[in-house]
Amino acid sequence: MRSDIEAPPCCRATRVDLDGLSDEWAALLEASGSRSPFLQWAWQQVWWQDLAPDAAPLMLAMRDAGRLVGIVPLLRTGGELALSGDSEICDYMDIICLPGAEVDVLDAALAELSSEPWTRLVFWGLRADSPTLPALREAAERHELRLQLEPEAICPRVPLAATWDAYLEGLTKKDRHELRRKIRRFTGLGGEIREYALSDPSEISAALADFFRLHTISRQDKAAFMTPLMERFFRDMAAALAPLDLIRLYFLELDGKRVASVLAFDCGDELWLYNSGFDPAFASASVGLVSKAFALKQAIAEGKACYDFLRGQEPYKYDLGAHDLQVFRCTLIRDLAPDVETFDAE
Repeated sequence: MRSDIEAPPCCRATRVDLDGLSDEWAALLEASGSRSPFLQWAWQQVWWQDLAPDAAPLMLAMRDAGRLVGIVPLLRTGGELALSGDSEICDYMDIICLPGAEVDVLDAALAELSSEPWTRLVFWGLRADSPTLPALREAAERHELRLQLEPEAICPRVPLAATWDAYLEGLTKKDRHELRRKIRRFTGLGGEIREYALSDPSEISAALADFFRLHTISRQDKAAFMTPLMERFFRDMAAALAPLDLIRLYFLELDGKRVASVLAFDCGDELWLYNSGFDPAFASASVGLVSKAFALKQAIAEGKACYDFLRGQEPYKYDLGAHDLQVFRCTLIRDLAPDVETFDAE
């Protein structure tokens, strides 16, 4: 890595503490145009607190004449630096910066990190449409680093029509017929059916117990995922993000009993389905798929442009009209001098 390349004079990186950045972080994320929950200060704070209390953070803030223009939140593990977070629970990640400042922010970060004995710098969770990808290619060339680009995951996404009927017409004939048939089967169970979404923080907090119940009984792998520690993270995350109007908790009720639930993120013109669950006693009525279709229908009614299923290529996502978005892992590889030792986090 070249050490003679300095950060642009207008953009200098400093090492900062996460706790002191909350207001500036929120303002920068809003200015970036992103509503991603995974890039929120509140998400990061809860993740470090609940799931990585003993990890080694390295937070870089880039400023132009004192104004925050970029943030690169990093996790240090041995000789590797990576964007902070966990791909098991964070579907997308990225740097945070003003639009168009990606190259300057990465230059400033690499200049600050030139004294660090890292061998790999991993930018994971980058969407195919992220402007960070071309900026990283330029940074690798300028700083004489090797670049490794790998497909990491697929996120199926549904472009939404203006109306529910127009959405249905956009499905294949087979998928349209199946969706209508499954909705009729559920509504044909008899009894009183309610479909509703919660957004109030206190209502979400009170309803999470039902979400956890439905999540854990729906599938064995979901029960294994929702450990006491993970439940604590979900509760703390929801408590942190709900006041920011980012959480939507959907329920299907039959005769007053909650039989399916969807936990989603309201990301402005997109709705991101994060997790779900249903009562297997009603599996024959396809309550799991119907609850997701209900959330999709609500997103259309609210004028959203996209319904994002996030990671995973389960067949039902494509039955509902999803198309793939590729997510990449981009690694900058540095050859250290033989006499330089890598850092081992304790």
